[in-house]
Amino acid sequence: MDHAADTFRTDLMTITRHVLNEQSRHPESRGDLTILLSHIVLGCKFVASAVNKAGLAKLTGLAGETNVQGEEQKKLDVLSNEVFVNALVSSGRTCVLVSEEDEKATFVDPKLRGKYCVCFDPLDGSSNIDCGVSIGTIFGIYMIKNQDTVTLEEVLQPGKDMIAAGYCMYGSSCTLVLSTGNGVNGFTLDPSLGEFIMTHPDIKIPPKGKIYSVNEGNAKNWDTPTAKYVEKCKYPTDGSSPKSLRYIGSMVADVHRTLLYGGIFLYPADKKSPSGKLRVMYEVFPMSFLME
Repeated sequence: MDHAADTFRTDLMTITRHVLNEQSRHPESRGDLTILLSHIVLGCKFVASAVNKAGLAKLTGLAGETNVQGEEQKKLDVLSNEVFVNALVSSGRTCVLVSEEDEKATFVDPKLRGKYCVCFDPLDGSSNIDCGVSIGTIFGIYMIKNQDTVTLEEVLQPGKDMIAAGYCMYGSSCTLVLSTGNGVNGFTLDPSLGEFIMTHPDIKIPPKGKIYSVNEGNAKNWDTPTAKYVEKCKYPTDGSSPKSLRYIGSMVADVHRTLLYGGIFLYPADKKSPSGKLRVMYEVFPMSFLME
């Protein structure tokens, strides 16, 4: 009998256990962040279940059409947004929510307020749903100094003030990558247990990568430095091998691959989109927090 293997299979590091371990490193902690993260995990499980049925969208009511009873069906991205808003508000640990799906920030009822602000994209890459490409949820968490008088200005904090960030990727498996400021760890959802199990401890980007990831369809609109850099990836002048191009078109999936295999992911500003197309609050800052 392989006792070591048996111990590995029975002594599982779940995401809940991991977060509680991290909490124990801070004796002054009251567990508020732990509770908030558990609600985010619950939202990820719900969305993962819905995404798995996306191929049956017209049958399950996720296609955004009207069913035979004349009832309006909700698109998966709208449903995902409602799931996360409800999960975050019901945690009792948030005071303001900023979602990619909502034009305005959501200020939580004062009776349910906590001290955290969560910025999130409930379903990044949702245009890829119909073709089965990996999509995901991105989130970043900030602390608000005064939850009772919180204003929109207090939400606009620099990325360095973020206290936790992560993403959940829905693909061939459901993978949640999380950092609370002490390393980055990856967890995979075990459907038989309904739990996220640590499968990628202490993730570190390889120092050198062989992959570059960019939408070359925008090349004609790039500035000169960007065009030269990509050209150098394809035709290096130092005798090294050319880099391989891998572009999925779903930020979560492209960043996840970069995190594990190394390389670079870029979505530069160009003549068509001078300010770029990535959103700072709920895409750039959380992903940068994980990379750093």
